Amino acid sequence: MTGRIHRFDALDNFRDYGDYATAAGRRVAPGRLFRSGHQAWASEADLDRLGALGIATVVDLRRPSERRHQPSKRPPGFSGAVIESAHDDGGEAPHLTFLRTADLTPDSGRRFMTDTYRRLAFEPSHLELFARYFRALGETNGPVLIHCAAGKDRTGLLAALTHHLLGVHHDDMVADYLLTNTAVDLEGRAPGIARQLEAQTGRAASHDAVVAFLGVEAVYLDTALTEIAALHGSTDAYLEQALGVDPALRDRIGARLAA
Repeated sequence: MTGRIHRFDALDNFRDYGDYATAAGRRVAPGRLFRSGHQAWASEADLDRLGALGIATVVDLRRPSERRHQPSKRPPGFSGAVIESAHDDGGEAPHLTFLRTADLTPDSGRRFMTDTYRRLAFEPSHLELFARYFRALGETNGPVLIHCAAGKDRTGLLAALTHHLLGVHHDDMVADYLLTNTAVDLEGRAPGIARQLEAQTGRAASHDAVVAFLGVEAVYLDTALTEIAALHGSTDAYLEQALGVDPALRDRIGARLAA
C-alpha cells in the first residue's frame, strides 16, 4: 500500500489513488489518478518531478482565499487544465477559524472534523468542483491531480467517491483514505505545528491534539457517506442527482480508467 506514496521535498501527501481492483474483475489504471496537498511550497526539484508525471488536469478544491494565501506553483511548461471554484464567502477557511479560536484537544478536534464531514458533500463549491472533476474524468485520457490544502479531507472524500464509482471495494477505499496517516509524518510534524499555533493564538495545544487534527479517522469518511445516504438514498444516487454522473458518464469514466 505504501508503494503508492510519492515522496517530494515540500509537497505533502502525494499519492496514486488508482491501481485498485474493482468489483467487475478489472483494475483501475495506475499513474492516472493522483492526490496531494497544495503545491505552494514545492521546490524546483518537486516541480520537475511533478512535470514528469504528465498531469493533464489539476482540480484545486481550496477556497479562493486559500489559493490567494498559498498560490500554487506549476511545473515548467505546464499546459494542463485547472479546475477551481470562484465561490468565495469572504472569510477564512473553517479549519483555520477553529485552530485560531477553539481549545484544541483530541476530543474537540474530532468533534470539529466529524461536524465538517457531515456538511462536506453538500457545500455549493464542492458540488460544483466535484461535478466538474467527474466530467473531466470522462473527457480526458491524461492523469488527473486532485488536492486541497492538506490533501486529506476534501480530497479524501472526492477520492472515496471516485473509488465507489469505479467499483473499488469499500475496505480498499477506507485504506486509501487512511493512508494519509502514513504519508504525512504526523508525529514529526506535530511539534512544529503546535509552536505555530501557540505563536498565532497565544494558547498551547497538546501533542496528541495536533496529531489527531492532522490525521484522519475512518469515522470521518463514514459520517460523510452516511449523510449522503440519508439525503439521497445512496452514494450512487448522490453521484447522479447532485453531481450529474449519469450511466453514460460512469461508463466513459470506467472505460478511460481501466488498466
